[in-house]
Amino acid sequence: MLSMIARRFRALGDPSRLRLIQLLESGEKTVGDLAQALDSKQPNVSKQLQMLHEAGLVGRRREDNSIYYGIADPFVIKLCELVCRRTTEQAQEEFDELGAGAAPFLHRKQGS
Repeated sequence: MLSMIARRFRALGDPSRLRLIQLLESGEKTVGDLAQALDSKQPNVSKQLQMLHEAGLVGRRREDNSIYYGIADPFVIKLCELVCRRTTEQAQEEFDELGAGAAPFLHRKQGS
């Protein structure tokens, strides 16, 4: 069980794979569609999709001569949303702390 969890986190540990998940959130797409959206080469996109597929995050289906990829586990979208939200909150907190630390310097300059 832990190895399956680790495989999923490894699959999510790459910005290009996260971007693929983001693109697939709106619906199924072919490798060509995804490569074009990422301005990347099809073999590179296929390799990333394969890793997401092996982790159980992305599914695929054949229709005529095309293979369509889509989100296999909708929870991955929720997980990404949670991580993004928390990262944004932490960045805002750090920014606010930075601003609070600069306040004495700003007041000193204005009063000079």
